[in-house]
Amino acid sequence: MADPGTKTHERELTEPVALTRPNGRLNPAAVGWTRHPLHDTAGIGRGATSWGRNKRWEYWAFTSPDLIAAVTVATLDYATMSQVWVLDRRTGEEIDRSAVTPLSRGVSLPDTLGGGPATARVPGLDVRIEEEAGGTRIRATTARVSIDVLAARPAGHESLGVVVPWSERRFQYTVKDVARPASGVVTVDGVAEELLPGQSWAVLDHGRGRWPYSMRWHWGAASGIERGRRLGLQLGGLWTRGTGSTENAISIDGRLHRLGDELEWRFDAADWLASWSISGPRVDLRFQPFHDRVARTALGVIHSETHQCFGHYRGTVTDDSGEVVAVESLLGWAEHVTNRW
Repeated sequence: MADPGTKTHERELTEPVALTRPNGRLNPAAVGWTRHPLHDTAGIGRGATSWGRNKRWEYWAFTSPDLIAAVTVATLDYATMSQVWVLDRRTGEEIDRSAVTPLSRGVSLPDTLGGGPATARVPGLDVRIEEEAGGTRIRATTARVSIDVLAARPAGHESLGVVVPWSERRFQYTVKDVARPASGVVTVDGVAEELLPGQSWAVLDHGRGRWPYSMRWHWGAASGIERGRRLGLQLGGLWTRGTGSTENAISIDGRLHRLGDELEWRFDAADWLASWSISGPRVDLRFQPFHDRVARTALGVIHSETHQCFGHYRGTVTDDSGEVVAVESLLGWAEHVTNRW
């Protein structure tokens, strides 16, 4: 499967801006991309405008030599979705605890990124995500799992913020923040695993928007040290096509290098663990999965299928100066999601 490559012409925003106008529709001045979160998204989820289409979430994923973990707190107007998930890379065992509650029961998200803690206290799950000196603290507890991780924010670190406009009524603001150094402890069944600095990484997917009911997307991310540099990949596709926006970038020692092209994704939907390829004018990558996390939901109006494949990226990317950067074995994931929500 592939996406046709298309060049976009996006503007970089450097001043704070409101995502929505007073009537709840998209503020045209908010369309663009940023190196640091500048969008005020308080208009999402307020009032009756497009009720049922508002989507807000915080998703954190952690990679390390021995385990991969993820924490999700999300509200969809009519329901919340919370999850704590761990993969033991040594055994292949997945530990998954998720909960769906009606309306916004048990879940609280800040209006704007960094504007307060994100919390979930729902059956079987207790999550708290909040900013502190030097980074973001993510704590989560289930019957089998306890997570206490700091996603550090090194001085000068940049993240990709993008507004994707389907229309003035349907739009999404996303922050994708890769290659955040992670430290802390993930405990499974009473056994504590330390996330070793320099070998452990955190990635944020922050979302605030008003979505169409049916949507598909690709998302790829990876973080690590390559030839002495802290390297992060942020790759997307499908959901941005035709909007004039993309969510593609590379991060080198915290500096963001924007990729303003739609990428071509090739993979075998009959064999998710076969090699993928992701390419564009400045991207030539192969992705080799070792694990496919399959998630399917059919609950009322929510129908989704996710294949999130974890593995290693190899190939090259080109930075803003034209330097070709080798990617030799960068741990991350590539996913294909179909959602009706």
